[in-house]
Amino acid sequence: MQYLHLNHPFPLESGQTLDRLTICYTTYGQLNAARDNVVWVAHALTGNADPVEWWGELVGSGRVLDPANYFIVCANMLGSCYGTSGPTHYAPGQSSRYGLEFPLVTTRDMARAHELLSLHLGIDHIYLGIGGSMGGQQLLEWAIEAPQRFEQLCLLATNAKHSPWGIAFNEAQRMALQSDPTLGTDQADAGRAGLAAARAVAMLSYRHYQTYGGSQQEADDQPIDNFRASSYQQYQGQKLWQRFDPAAYWVLSKAMDSHNVGRKRGGVAAALGRITAHTLVVGIDTDLLFPVIEQSEIAEHIPLSRFEVITSDFGHDGFLTETATIKQLLQNFLQVRFNGRKPAPLLNKRLAFRGSYVLPGSEAF
Repeated sequence: MQYLHLNHPFPLESGQTLDRLTICYTTYGQLNAARDNVVWVAHALTGNADPVEWWGELVGSGRVLDPANYFIVCANMLGSCYGTSGPTHYAPGQSSRYGLEFPLVTTRDMARAHELLSLHLGIDHIYLGIGGSMGGQQLLEWAIEAPQRFEQLCLLATNAKHSPWGIAFNEAQRMALQSDPTLGTDQADAGRAGLAAARAVAMLSYRHYQTYGGSQQEADDQPIDNFRASSYQQYQGQKLWQRFDPAAYWVLSKAMDSHNVGRKRGGVAAALGRITAHTLVVGIDTDLLFPVIEQSEIAEHIPLSRFEVITSDFGHDGFLTETATIKQLLQNFLQVRFNGRKPAPLLNKRLAFRGSYVLPGSEAF
């Protein structure tokens, strides 16, 4: 991990200010002489700055995003607990951590932090920006704010404005956090039970009926208690507690709720219309949290865009699990530009859905 420390105020969209900003990031590969081989990976809600750790089938030696070809950058998002300024950091001049007092941040603030890091690294052109879920939200904000920065985008299972449905799921998780009286205290395991319950709620939005039906069925019809699905929820909650901070979970869920690229830009359609990058938009047919209609909206309004929908039994988490399909789509989308470069062709919007169903007026494959 590497760190950028900016010892000057960082104003936030909320009107609050961070007195200083730290950004944790990783890089793989080398910036080439033309400085046009940058791949910027944006991680999702509880991810970190090392994409090889959580997206190793796509990023790494011999993968479609190979450090031998690309200079790969991934920064921990603002408000997280993996190195970038967030609730686990100490407030300037204070002997205690921010905790739940960390200022409200938005996905737009996160994009502005990425921009500062790119300037520090001497990057003025990004060949590909890629991210799923909240990572895609950050990239949309950045590509709208600095359209000249991106040549291509790959946005997976994301949206242009967080939905009332998504906000409701996040609020249910925050209610679970609040039900834990230790949240925000100095106890060693403060917020543990609340975070575990919140994660159990989240899993129902990340996965799908088919996911549980396929992996959590009982071996026979004998049990009347202690079901596999029950223990799975408990396991997922405890697993997150072991690696994530409850206050950061609170802050980031609030940030996701704030996501609306149309805010103060004349609406979503006008904002997306400012993106000049060739864009691959990928939806997942079983995604309950970010349904494909949200990716369809993105593709409809980004001028140079292509829309693909993949099949998965893993719901929203398909952007992390369906790496073989994503790899194929990404390989087909990327243009080889290192030798004998040619301008990227216009990518037509093609809206495909599971089976033979397509949106009215769209073009089936």
